[in-house]
Amino acid sequence: MTAVEDLSRRRGGREARKALRSRAIPMAEAAVRPGMAGGQYKPLTDHDMSRIHETALKLLETVGFAQAIPSCVEAMTAKGCWLNANDRLCIPRALVEDTLANCARNFVLHGRDAKHDMEPSGNRVYFGTAGAAVHIVEPETRTYRESLLVDLYDAARIVDTCEHIHFFQRSLTARDMITGHDLDINTMYACLAGTQKHVGTSMVAPEHVDECLQMLHFVAGGEAQWRERPFVSQSNCFVVPPMKFAEDACRCLEVAARGGMPVLLLSAAQAGATSPAALAGTVVQAVAECLAGLVYINCIVPGAVAIWGPWPFVSDLRTGAMSGGSGEQALITSGCAQMGHFYNLTVGSAAGMCDSKMPDMQAGYEKGVTAGISAMTGINLMYETAGMHASLLGFCLESLLIDNDMLGSINRNVRGIEVTDETLSLEVIAEVCLEGPGHYLGSEQTLSLMQKEYVYPHVANRMSPKEWIEAGKPDLIERATAKKREILSTYYPDYLPFEMDKAIRAKHDIKLLRQAMEPGDPRWAK
Repeated sequence: MTAVEDLSRRRGGREARKALRSRAIPMAEAAVRPGMAGGQYKPLTDHDMSRIHETALKLLETVGFAQAIPSCVEAMTAKGCWLNANDRLCIPRALVEDTLANCARNFVLHGRDAKHDMEPSGNRVYFGTAGAAVHIVEPETRTYRESLLVDLYDAARIVDTCEHIHFFQRSLTARDMITGHDLDINTMYACLAGTQKHVGTSMVAPEHVDECLQMLHFVAGGEAQWRERPFVSQSNCFVVPPMKFAEDACRCLEVAARGGMPVLLLSAAQAGATSPAALAGTVVQAVAECLAGLVYINCIVPGAVAIWGPWPFVSDLRTGAMSGGSGEQALITSGCAQMGHFYNLTVGSAAGMCDSKMPDMQAGYEKGVTAGISAMTGINLMYETAGMHASLLGFCLESLLIDNDMLGSINRNVRGIEVTDETLSLEVIAEVCLEGPGHYLGSEQTLSLMQKEYVYPHVANRMSPKEWIEAGKPDLIERATAKKREILSTYYPDYLPFEMDKAIRAKHDIKLLRQAMEPGDPRWAK
C-alpha cells in the first residue's frame, strides 16, 4: 500500500486531504510555479501587430526623439541615425531591424539564490512588484501615511515569503531619505537585505549607479561574479513621452549597461495625456519608444541584457486622473505583451494596480481583471502585480499577502488544463460509478492530485458559514494583518551577514538601522 493510502486509513479522508495539502512537494510537481506558459489571450490579430509595427517604424524615421544627450547622439549616428531639421534624433528602419536581429534574447534574470532564477522568454510568465508609492496604506485605521525606508525592507521580507510573487521591484519611495543619493543607495540596500529574489530598482544619477555597482560587486564576491550572475536590474524611464529622451535617465542607462546590469527599458505614457487617447495609438507610441530604447542601449553596449518595457497607463478622461485598475489598462498591457512576442523579446509591463484606496471589493475586481487578463497573454515579467493602491500612490503590506493568493489563482489559469490519457480519468470514473462509493473524495487520484492540480489560498477564507461564525467571523484584511505581523515579528533573513553588512556600512551611508533587521542582537546595541 502507498503512504497516501495508509494516511487515508489512519486519519480519514478529510484529515488525509488536509495533511497532503500541507505537505511540501517538489516545485516541479506543484500546481503552479514560476514561469508557467501563457499566450491564450490575444486582443491583437497578426494583421493588427504588423500595422502597429509599420507605424512605429515610420514614427522613428520621420518624427524621431528630442533631447538626445551627446553620448547618445554620437553612438547612434555612428550606426546610421541622424538629427533632423528640428534637432530630433531619427532612427532608420534598417537599424531597428538589425538591432532586433542581434539583441540579447533568452537570458536569465538571476536571484542571489539560484532557486529564484527566472527565464523570461517565450510565453513564460513571472509576477513581481514595482512602483514608487509615496504612502503606506494602513487598512486597520483606513489611513495613509508617508512611506519610509523600513517599510521597503518590510515589503521585501514579506515578498521573500510569497510563493507567487517571483521578483521584487522597488515598490515605494522612502520619504525619510533626504537626498537622491540617500534614496538610491538605501533603496538597493533595503531590497538586498530583505530578499534573495531578483531585485529591480532605479537610480537618479550616474554616479549613484557606479556606487551601487561597487556595493553589488562586494555582495557578489567580486566584479566577475557579479557580471556572471547579475541579480539586480535597473528600472530606467529613458523616455519622457511623447518621444523625448530623459537626459539624466539616459546617463544612468549607459553606466548600467556598461556595468553589466540588466535594464528595464521603460516607457510610461498616459493615454489621453502623454500618448493618444486611441488605445491603438498608445500602443504604437509605446512600441516606438521602446524600440528606440532597444536600439540606443545596443549602440552603447551590443548585446546588453534589456527587458523591453512598454508600460502605457490609462487616464480617466473625465478628470485626467490615472486609472490603473481599468479594463482599458488590461487591454493596452495585453497589446504591448503581444507586440513583445511579435519581436520575440523579453517583455515586461504593468498590471495588477488598482484605483481603490483600500484592499476592498473595488480593489479585488480591478486587480483581478487587469492582472488576470494580462497574464493570459503570456507577458514575461508582470510588474505592479501586488500591493499597489490609489493609482500607484499607495502601497499596502497586507495587500501583498492578499494579492499573493490572487496571483496563485491567476497562475493556475495561465497553466490551463492538461488533457492526457491519465487526466481524462476514464478508469477512475468507471471505478467510482461501478464499484466505488459514488464519489471521488477518497480516491487515490484525488489524494495524489491535491497539490499537483490545485492551488490553495493562504489568507483567503473558504470556511462554511457555520465554521466562519464559530471562528469569530474573520475577514480577509484581519487575516492578512495577522499574517503580516507574524512575518514581520519573526522573519529576519540574514542575507547581509554581520561582517558583510559592517563592511558595507563602513563604505556607504546606510540609513536602515541594523537593530530593525535583527532585534536584540547585542553586536548592534553598541
